[in-house]
Amino acid sequence: MQNTAAPTPTHCPYCALQCGMNLAPVEGGGVEVRERTDFPVNRGALCGKGRTAPAVLDRGARLTEPLVRGADGELAPASWEDALDRVASALAGTRAEHGADAVGVFGGGGLTNEKAYTLGKFARVALGTSQIDYNGRFCMSSAAAAGTRAFGLDRGLPFPLEDVPRTGCVILVGSNPAETMPPSLRYFTELRERGGTLIVVDPRRTRTAEQADLHIAPRPGTDLALALGLLHLVVAEGRVDEEYVAARTTGWEEARAAAMAHWPEYVERITGVPVPQLREVVRMFCEPEAAMVLTARGPEQQSKGTDTVGAWINLCLATGRPGRPYSGYGCLTGQGNGQGGREHGQKADQLPGYRKLDDPEARRHVAGVWGVDPDSLPGPGRSAYELLDALGTDIRALLLMGSNPVVSAPRAAHVEERIRSLDFLAVADVVLSETAALADVVLPVTQWAEETGTTTSLEGRVLLRRRAVTPPDGVRGDLYVMRELAARLGVEKGFSDDPEEVFEELRRASAGGLADYSGITYRRLAAENGVFWPAPEPREAGAAPHPGTPRLFLDRFAHPDGRARFVPVAHRASAEEPDEEYPLLLTTGRVVSQYQSGAQTRRVAELNAAAPGPFVELHPRLAERLGVAEGDRLAVVSRRGRAVAPARITGAIRPDTVFMPFHWYGEGRVNTLTNPALDPVSRMPEFKTCAVRVERSSGEAGGADAADAAGGAGAVSGRTSPRP
Repeated sequence: MQNTAAPTPTHCPYCALQCGMNLAPVEGGGVEVRERTDFPVNRGALCGKGRTAPAVLDRGARLTEPLVRGADGELAPASWEDALDRVASALAGTRAEHGADAVGVFGGGGLTNEKAYTLGKFARVALGTSQIDYNGRFCMSSAAAAGTRAFGLDRGLPFPLEDVPRTGCVILVGSNPAETMPPSLRYFTELRERGGTLIVVDPRRTRTAEQADLHIAPRPGTDLALALGLLHLVVAEGRVDEEYVAARTTGWEEARAAAMAHWPEYVERITGVPVPQLREVVRMFCEPEAAMVLTARGPEQQSKGTDTVGAWINLCLATGRPGRPYSGYGCLTGQGNGQGGREHGQKADQLPGYRKLDDPEARRHVAGVWGVDPDSLPGPGRSAYELLDALGTDIRALLLMGSNPVVSAPRAAHVEERIRSLDFLAVADVVLSETAALADVVLPVTQWAEETGTTTSLEGRVLLRRRAVTPPDGVRGDLYVMRELAARLGVEKGFSDDPEEVFEELRRASAGGLADYSGITYRRLAAENGVFWPAPEPREAGAAPHPGTPRLFLDRFAHPDGRARFVPVAHRASAEEPDEEYPLLLTTGRVVSQYQSGAQTRRVAELNAAAPGPFVELHPRLAERLGVAEGDRLAVVSRRGRAVAPARITGAIRPDTVFMPFHWYGEGRVNTLTNPALDPVSRMPEFKTCAVRVERSSGEAGGADAADAAGGAGAVSGRTSPRP
């Protein structure tokens, strides 16, 4: 008999597009993905990751019972009561012996808004620790800092994606949506079909760059100089929108003076981009009435990422783009809930509603919602990498949810060493990730299709993910975990495992903040296919609900005077430049069939068949100099360690640069090599560039990454040895 149950409309668990999909039950149990054409962002289109997402729901791919490390050093099944008791006892004991800040909490940009909100509350109320941050610090924080500095507000895109095809020119900086979010590529295709132009800035000729009208390939780490050189030409060629600058901005004179120090020939020497190309970019960008700059991880994941994004924002402001129809600056947020994840309290310096933790009024408001004394809330803590670096010393116990830093963190072998040195580690996750395999207690939690909750897409559109299937018997929700742990820690009220109840509290906590969700309800989200924040609750009873804000800054910017801020910036070198010992530059990124640390996608056979492992992409001239053929094993070596993977020879990369994707553990773990040098404002590490050398590999890994080589590059079973 055919199953006739209606499909459940929901959203993809992966990137920040949050593509709409329907989940339909299938005979024998489980669900399959079907097209959902009513959601405007993807109009039914899905990439391979979204289409195969139900594979991770399979019992064979995921955790289905708590695991506790025994006296023999092995993880073994345990009851939920025993597992939670052990976690609570360890956290409470660490706090009693070493103080509240000896307990750390690390979250993720894939957690729903309800989970991210509760995790921040749990850390500050149940544990009393300031030591909480999340992996979104590795993804969008420089753009967030630059956007806040310029506009007074950070939202990934201040306009909906549907505006992209209606602009005249897009400069896409350090982004490869053809592989990172394939359904979005149609917006850029439609842009060109309507007569607009696409400029791609990337050191590699990616699949996205192949679609561009103009591809600019700067040396990695020089995007700041490139943006300044373009602004210099805008000034020199008389293309500044003087009326807009005078009416809607402040700080122009200082920013102009800084840019004028970056003349075209100087910028060419730094970036490798010829002056005629610089002039062509300015012409293409300035001639249309409307234009946009969209950045992603390329310019952001640098030790000067905030200033780099700020320089691109300055270019937009000088040409009168932000706050005008079909124009402006935007950030293509990466993680599924990367936007919402940084709005509601799991970031070290923030409270719900995008409030600042050190703002007395913000503390009073949120403490009132939580029913606690404002003075009891700890102050700002360490940023993500700084928190991980303090493990085993200042921080003795860690609760980790929805992240896999053993693969995703910079200087990953060192981070793994710090995690192994903890007195206690508890991990709540869907799968036994490489990080979970090191834990003392592993808590199996529900995932996207097994739970209801909200996410916020890169457009600032708050969305409702609906539960479509029942989780396995041994699996519980993250909200349940935090409620039960809070009770065991002596806080028996204030933590709910009902997501709608949590969202109602989040609404109150966010009310009046920059990211105001107070006028959004589950009922509205279901009826309206999402609501753009800010959407405050009407002040008058019976008034129509706020319609949401798909387009920001049309009347004023979010600074008190309503004006945007130019910020003067100047080029500076990357934290680590090539030298005789390490003469090349390494840059990292993603491939279309894997996602982030690969903890889930590496469990999907179809995706693994398409992208089975890491590789080293290098130019034919470099390969010839090294005597390397396609497929030869190469060792890429930095000051932090060594990674080994087969060669992929292509003319799509600069001869002075090599590229590796970052989805794998084992000897091919590229984050063994990456540099944790931090941006002084955003505290984002410099993933996108470091100095390396490349050599033929004998097949033996050594040095700082020796622990990696023993682990292999795919499966996680068996890595359950005790932490030293």
